[in-house]
Amino acid sequence: MNDLGTYAENTWCPGCGNFGILNAFKKAIIELEKKGYNKETLVMTSGIGCHAKIFDYLNINSVYALHGRDMATAQGIKIGNPELKVIDFAGDGDAMGEGLAHVIFAAKRNSDITIIMHNNGVYALTTGQYTPLSRKGWKGPSTPSGSIEEPFNALALLLEAGASFIARGYTARISHLVDLIVQAVEHKGFSFIEVLQPCVSWNNTYDLYNEVVAELDYEPKTYDDAMAVLKKRDKLPIGIIYRTQKSIFHRELLGDHHPLYNKMPREKRLEKIKNILEFK
Repeated sequence: MNDLGTYAENTWCPGCGNFGILNAFKKAIIELEKKGYNKETLVMTSGIGCHAKIFDYLNINSVYALHGRDMATAQGIKIGNPELKVIDFAGDGDAMGEGLAHVIFAAKRNSDITIIMHNNGVYALTTGQYTPLSRKGWKGPSTPSGSIEEPFNALALLLEAGASFIARGYTARISHLVDLIVQAVEHKGFSFIEVLQPCVSWNNTYDLYNEVVAELDYEPKTYDDAMAVLKKRDKLPIGIIYRTQKSIFHRELLGDHHPLYNKMPREKRLEKIKNILEFK
């Protein structure tokens, strides 16, 4: 995995769950290469936050996007070159706050991208404000008396929006997470993985997750079965929770047209622009 690293100094807090996601993704890339995928066809996007520092630590094709706009960037890359496998790393605030509309519509369209959401339930980089996924009663700098809001059920929300692959992983179960990432990237359609990721500085949930996380011993086959799993409150099931096949956005939009290889010559583009400007 050495060739996947960079010169950048890792500044995550010791014990941060992000290390587990980084290591799992490195191993997933190796597994994907064994399956015949070329590392050069993988493109990573990321938002802004502690999660997004993964951009600095991985030596693969990458785009650092704006906060909450990484999902839109990922969709644009996929439309621009459908041959690429696009993986977006988002924080829970990134995906369920600023970027919620982009995530919902990517799921609705069944955009052929993979989103890996680091869910630590806190805006950690800006020192601990609550997010749309912080549990009710959680105390932080922006909610010193405890959050009065109920959190989103992110996966139930994405299932209802139309996601064709939904999974949940946990940073303390690396091998399990590796398998989820590989299957999500291989899936043709919109893939969303929520990764339970403790923040040791502002929201240390290791003890909680070690108690309530449980690996699914089956894969739900229907929407209703998947929603029932996602509504469980006594346990947090991890694994593939829903998977189905349906039409993919870029194929519906472009058909067999490939924007990279079949693009219009520059002279013709300029001529069309000139005609538009002259109202011809």
